[in-house]
Amino acid sequence: MKYIERKLERKFLHMSSFFKAVLVTGARQVGKTTMLKHLAAEQDRTYVSMDNVMARTLAKSDPILFFQTYKPPIIIDEIQKAPELFEQIKIMCDESEERGQFWLTGSQQYKMMKNVRETLAGRVGILELYSLSKNEVEGLDFPNEIDFSLPCLIERQSLTKKNNITQVFEHIWRGGMPDALWADAEQRQEYFNSYIETYLMRDVAEEGGITDTVRFHKFMKACAALTAEQVNYKTLADAAEISQPTAKEWVHLLQGLGIIYLLPPYSNNELKRLAKTPKLYFCDTGLCAYLSMWLTRDTLMSGAASGHYFENHVVIELLKNYTYSPSKINMTYYRDSNAKEIDVFVEENGVIHPLEIKKSANPDRREVKKYELLDKAKLERGNGGIICMCEEVIPIDAKNSFIPCNLI
Repeated sequence: MKYIERKLERKFLHMSSFFKAVLVTGARQVGKTTMLKHLAAEQDRTYVSMDNVMARTLAKSDPILFFQTYKPPIIIDEIQKAPELFEQIKIMCDESEERGQFWLTGSQQYKMMKNVRETLAGRVGILELYSLSKNEVEGLDFPNEIDFSLPCLIERQSLTKKNNITQVFEHIWRGGMPDALWADAEQRQEYFNSYIETYLMRDVAEEGGITDTVRFHKFMKACAALTAEQVNYKTLADAAEISQPTAKEWVHLLQGLGIIYLLPPYSNNELKRLAKTPKLYFCDTGLCAYLSMWLTRDTLMSGAASGHYFENHVVIELLKNYTYSPSKINMTYYRDSNAKEIDVFVEENGVIHPLEIKKSANPDRREVKKYELLDKAKLERGNGGIICMCEEVIPIDAKNSFIPCNLI
């Protein structure tokens, strides 16, 4: 299998030249180790995994001896399994001016992140890696940062093939897990089955102390059925036969393990009566499709949930794009008590880019009328539009366009 270049590489190397330690978090099997080993190919860098029982025992019992055995510069994999190393890494960081000595990976579990922030504050850069985006799989690298303006979109359009619903849903159904990319339908099913049994259930037991795998399975299936909707703890609790507080804990656990993403609601003092509940999305649409038993791309594409999956795909592609890019943005959704909803607000430097997401190739242009509520609230509105299945960029008005989903 050939190596697929990751968009996070640029940011990772940039942070490694600045911080003494860099931690890459993310769900299991998204390619954290592969990326770091690829970047270290030209260097003389020690590699050690905390999945290795001997190394882990040494790390836990004698961190000083551990670093005499495995000398920096070093890659330490799955560091959440040996939190005892953090204190020693801190001491070594403080003793040396060398940058990028420690490259760490870990599943972003709550306890570990708390540990890292307390021990390595100011010494560590923390980055998140997700499963492969559609652009990464296709080897597409847009030179410009997306600002949803017409010139930016047209420049991107010149670099890519026409938007195609079959290809989009192929990526949605397959997902972006590197090992599942070239699997056939039967292999893919076995892959996700063992992913849940081998990694997820083990992590869930270790991190959340959850041993009732039957209920947790039901819970995940209920989450998959709710994708692209507001989190409803009662529905989730009823489906898995657990209490609502437990459902809330389990949602946060899946979020911590990088399995789901919660899109927060927009809040602003000027605008009253706004929704307070986040919306739930799966970080990998392939896992979501597997949990809901969509056995082929075509049944998913023509099924009742296809619009939800399309929205999930677009939100997560935007999330990946912004996580890896130089600019810092805030992503939320808007819903008020009159049930007025706007799928995504991308907020950058105080300017809000409003976006609707529609699976149709020809959505109703009147959707953008809703964006005027930003003007009424005296909020600064930037370029936006409707991200959809149209084949090319079409302006709607001075600020909005129909945006083919393959340009994000």
